[in-house]
Amino acid sequence: MIVVALLLVQAASFRPPFLSPMKNVRLSPLSLSSSSSSSSSSSKMDSDVRRMDKILTVELERQSRLKAELEQVNGKMAKINMLRDSYLKGMEVTDAQESVKETTARSAVKSFCWRLIAGSVTFFTSLKFSGSIKTALTIVGSDFFSKAATMFIGERLMNNAQAGRSKGGDDVGRSLVKALIWRLFALANTLTMAIFISKDLSIASKIASSDAVIKTAMMFVYERAWAGVEWGKKYDVDFSI
Repeated sequence: MIVVALLLVQAASFRPPFLSPMKNVRLSPLSLSSSSSSSSSSSKMDSDVRRMDKILTVELERQSRLKAELEQVNGKMAKINMLRDSYLKGMEVTDAQESVKETTARSAVKSFCWRLIAGSVTFFTSLKFSGSIKTALTIVGSDFFSKAATMFIGERLMNNAQAGRSKGGDDVGRSLVKALIWRLFALANTLTMAIFISKDLSIASKIASSDAVIKTAMMFVYERAWAGVEWGKKYDVDFSI
């Protein structure tokens, strides 16, 4: 009996190793490395997903714009096809009404190129009357970008007016009006800057007046040259029955 009782007590106090509490257990370097690698991989995945989402958003916006343009083109083609069918059936179609628009890139290039030409003229006239390279460079540099920006804005505003446009380009009258309007603004600008920099009204007046005569003629020729350039023009032709 005593032996049986001792065996029972020993069995009751026995606990399998896998049930014993873990005390002061240290993770191996391999375990820590695996945990760190998993966290880094998760962070990279989140970054990649955000980048893909951003690209998808941009492409969806682009897709929306292209769909709108496609619908506009399809509508125009449908209208022209309908007018064509009507014309083939014997109905009279009036002459086409053609409007021309210039792209933003065309206006920007046109404005910048003119500023290079006009700036060169201003430099030489300023040098002639002031006798100072520093003064000439200061006058040219002071209004180079402001005049380029102003001409660009003027080109965009004039782009909305179809007056003086024929056969896909500006006629002589439109080119002359644009040259005169721009010269009035540029004259006031050049005169103001020349007075401010040279501190001499006589010199400033000579610079501005010389610019007015030379650049008005040059601007007219410049406009006529650009009238024959097809790059950057957008045509919209409309027929009616």
